[in-house]
Amino acid sequence: MNDNQLTGQGRNRRDVLRLAGLGAALTVSAPMLQACGFGGGTQSGDSAANDITGSFDWKKYDGKTVKLLMNKHPYTDALKKHKGEFEKKTGITLEIDEFPESNYFDKVTLELQSKQGNYDAFMLGAYMVWQYGPPGYLEDLGPWMKNESATHEEFEKEDFFPNLLKAGQWNFTNGDPLGGKQQWMLPWGFETNVVCYREDVFKKLKLKPAEDFDEFIDLAKTLDKKAGDGMYGVAVRGSKEWATIHPGFMTMYSRLGLKDFDVKDGKLVPTMNSADAVDFTDKWAKMVRDSGPKGWTSYTWYQASSDLGAGKAAMLFDADSASYFQNEGTKAAGKLAWHPGPKGPNGSLDTNMWIWSLAMNANSKNKEAAWWFLQWATSKEHLKYAATKGQHIDTVRQSIAESSEYKDKFADYTGFLDTFEKVIDDTKIQFTPQKNFFDATTSWAEALQTIYGGEDAKSTLDDLASNLESRVND
Repeated sequence: MNDNQLTGQGRNRRDVLRLAGLGAALTVSAPMLQACGFGGGTQSGDSAANDITGSFDWKKYDGKTVKLLMNKHPYTDALKKHKGEFEKKTGITLEIDEFPESNYFDKVTLELQSKQGNYDAFMLGAYMVWQYGPPGYLEDLGPWMKNESATHEEFEKEDFFPNLLKAGQWNFTNGDPLGGKQQWMLPWGFETNVVCYREDVFKKLKLKPAEDFDEFIDLAKTLDKKAGDGMYGVAVRGSKEWATIHPGFMTMYSRLGLKDFDVKDGKLVPTMNSADAVDFTDKWAKMVRDSGPKGWTSYTWYQASSDLGAGKAAMLFDADSASYFQNEGTKAAGKLAWHPGPKGPNGSLDTNMWIWSLAMNANSKNKEAAWWFLQWATSKEHLKYAATKGQHIDTVRQSIAESSEYKDKFADYTGFLDTFEKVIDDTKIQFTPQKNFFDATTSWAEALQTIYGGEDAKSTLDDLASNLESRVND
């Protein structure tokens, strides 16, 4: 997929990222990942971290160079603007190679497969740990974090939102939950998935945000009929990509208590064809048919969020940062408000998330200096700068989220901070960890398109579940 196909516009991905202020791997392709033959796993009892002794010293690796492989992204922009502080503090030089998101993970995969250690650290998402971790491509950061000689005292891992740190922990066993002693990445920035809506339209029609899914469907219908000015009810993603499932769809799915897989006798059993899952999926597809955009099957985060900003959509159920950047320089600017979205039957606000994180190449020849960089890049010092002066919208550290400087940033964004605070404790990865995630979830998106096109939901999801069972248990 080239940049123009990715965005649907005559501009490259870099331009879109600057305009939209995000790009959260929401359209990352999986073919390279799927073709790698991932398997196996490594332990890290012989970590190089254990060789570091004495008192911690930022200048310990003065004169070293750390090479970074990075996605072209606002988070990288903030790093480039602030890296002088790191170089002054440590004497370590940072060399940054950037690639567009459309082929970034292909670059990462080839680098890791080569085992040459050309790059010391790189950006990745939590789902990529499920692919890059089992073959031993990732350094376990746990020993580095535990060694007081290797980690500065203000690092304070407890300051990360717990579910974000946990997202980088897994034992590489299909179906086992996240968590454990091994830390394969450190959270750098993330997105929670909520509802953004046109506050002016709601006031005009005397409407309130929906509190459950059936209300949400009815609300979308009302807006589609009465908002006027050619506006439709709700924007959500619809392209045949894994990223269609993970934002609004998976968030609502999880709030209803639904799961993607069960584990029985050590095997993954697909459950997206349970009676309740079929009912939900059928309702979701019908909601989009009745109240969504034309051409929905081509909709990525870009089209969905752009429709909100352009005044074409009355609501967006997607990443909060996708809507955040529609509140300036657009037709809808100053007219947007945020809400957690529909709750589950027991008041659940379970919310799926995307995380951009930083990891160390297990084949780096420069691990000590690389760790000095990783702990600085995820420190309060840099992340406060990135959150208040850059575009790290959802901060990964609790102390920054509680700071007045951070809160002041959202003064003109009605309900944004309140929504963030309401969902953050329930925001986590809702998918079952498994090594064939991208392949399986892309097939799920294809099934959703099929149901949207009018095919029977039960038979379509039965076929999906039957097909996936052998694939995810290979």
